[in-house]
Amino acid sequence: MLSGHGMSTRLTSLNAAKSSVSVFSAVLRRQQFLIRSLGGSPDQNCSVKMSVMEADAMKIIRRITPTLDLSRYKGQAGKIAVVGGCREYTGAPYFAAISALKIGADLSHVFCTKDAAPIIKCYSPELIVHPVLEESYNVKDEDKGIIANKVLSEVKKWMERFDCLVIGPGLGRDPFLLDCVSEIIKHARQLNVPLVIDGDGLFLVTNSLDLVSGYPFAVLTPNVNEYKRLVQKVLNCEVNEEESSAELLSLVKGIGGVTVLRKGNSDLICDGDAVCSVSIFGSPRRCGGQGDILSGSVAVYLSWARQCIKLAEGDLGIGTMNPALIGCVAGSALLRKAASIAFQNKKRATLTSDIIEFLGMRFHDTLQEHNDVRNAAAIADIVGIGKGCAIIDEHSRRHRRRRTRRKTVGYKTEVAAAELIGRRDSMVIRRESGNELDLSLIMSLFILILVHRVSASI
Repeated sequence: MLSGHGMSTRLTSLNAAKSSVSVFSAVLRRQQFLIRSLGGSPDQNCSVKMSVMEADAMKIIRRITPTLDLSRYKGQAGKIAVVGGCREYTGAPYFAAISALKIGADLSHVFCTKDAAPIIKCYSPELIVHPVLEESYNVKDEDKGIIANKVLSEVKKWMERFDCLVIGPGLGRDPFLLDCVSEIIKHARQLNVPLVIDGDGLFLVTNSLDLVSGYPFAVLTPNVNEYKRLVQKVLNCEVNEEESSAELLSLVKGIGGVTVLRKGNSDLICDGDAVCSVSIFGSPRRCGGQGDILSGSVAVYLSWARQCIKLAEGDLGIGTMNPALIGCVAGSALLRKAASIAFQNKKRATLTSDIIEFLGMRFHDTLQEHNDVRNAAAIADIVGIGKGCAIIDEHSRRHRRRRTRRKTVGYKTEVAAAELIGRRDSMVIRRESGNELDLSLIMSLFILILVHRVSASI
């Protein structure tokens, strides 16, 4: 009799858990959609290998981000330089350079034409602007050789200080200017300075592939049209969307030794060995300038990844990874998260400047949420669920900000999860739920684990 009663109780719990899962079916459908968007199905193991899920991207960001402490000095968190900016285009280099600062780089330089410099300086006093580039209309034919050498010597004076160069935002297509930038790229390669090439820099590289061929610290970030031109140049064919991953791999091998981040619905990233995809939901608002934010973000994370890998020599985890690939994954993930938050707030009025404002906030939240959840799990481990929730309630009362109150319920759920299924499993739940549907996804995963354990006990 008792045995029968125990069995019925377990079956009741199992049915209740299964019915609860249906409440969060929208979350599960969203997860399935992300997998299907990569060309696979929820049951295919290959689709998991092809995708870099949000939790993994956030884990990479946390791993390579340098800590902030009083022992550090100016410049240790990154010195980025943007080569671009001409009479017609002054916004693009500003977006790339200021994004680097918003994420956490210490210093951000812009090397632009003399016409663009005063305008870019007016955008922000935080940027160090060098008016050293020249365009054809301002240079006599007989003076071009002298001016080109002068431009290169001015940039050379700074080159060894930089952790990464962003080539192309707002550069324009003036022939003399592009010739000068070609020499800058060659000198950067000699010093092993990483390069992120975007915008008109891609126009230059597409017509002169030898500038980046065989250079492992070069990252190309083409949009749809720029990618199309690259494929036509390197593979001598049209873009095949049905074989996007295989085609991207062939393109990278054709160029040789570079990393390509193909921007799109899902950002495809390839370094010649593997193809991965960042499919975090971003913003349906396609305002101009988001690619410039991406190039600045990738530059910062690439430089941080190099530092992290140097410190992790002998570590078979991150110590053997490609810093260019890591930088692309982290930069893409953070931009998409920031764009998503900006769109939630501004809707159709979302502009690139709005996304930039949310870069730092999203970056801070990514690091803070990780610490908060580890603390919640640790509290439950030590004092139990009741006292753990009381501690979090007290924390909420002391910090009356709206954002803190909204997270309180989610943290209670995680404390409960830590108490019921153990700290380790609760951390797995949170790692898999690093998106905007925090509470719903936590609950769905939590319930699925309970279903599994009840089924096992039956």
